[in-house]
Amino acid sequence: MNIAVYCGSASGNRPSFTEGAKALGSWIAQNGHTLVYGGSRTGLMGATADAVLAGGGKVIGVIPDVKLIQERRHPGLTECIETKDMAERKQKMIELADAYVALPGGPGTLDEISEVICLARLGIENKACVLFDTDGYYQALKKIFEEMVEVGFSEKEDFKRVLVSADLDEIERFIEQ
Repeated sequence: MNIAVYCGSASGNRPSFTEGAKALGSWIAQNGHTLVYGGSRTGLMGATADAVLAGGGKVIGVIPDVKLIQERRHPGLTECIETKDMAERKQKMIELADAYVALPGGPGTLDEISEVICLARLGIENKACVLFDTDGYYQALKKIFEEMVEVGFSEKEDFKRVLVSADLDEIERFIEQ
């Protein structure tokens, strides 16, 4: 299974974020899955990729023709797919993925996971969307989703393919459904 992981090319200021990235990467490798991600060697991206590679797993980096991103390319990628821009990168990752996981990250991470949640909501994609909730990072977003339902902008059913959790056993069960 190809797991698209969206996350920061920075590590954030909590060691637990890196620990979570490493744990997810190890889980991907141990279960024979392939990591599909943005291709960076830095931050949570690099930590996840390093853990997958250390566990003998495969890593596909999808890298746009953006100088800053190209300079951060991970040297150990199993496969590197270059795209002309960020939009094409997002589309390629969606095309390759069987499930999506967002580790902590910034606006780019939020953009990517929001897009696949919308696709799942519309029935365009029927793949699991997981917000890896290290240290409660995604609790505020979970509350926004609940507020969307409460005030009538969404239905509870819209989020049936979304899980907010840091429990790898729960994540595994959710993805396999």
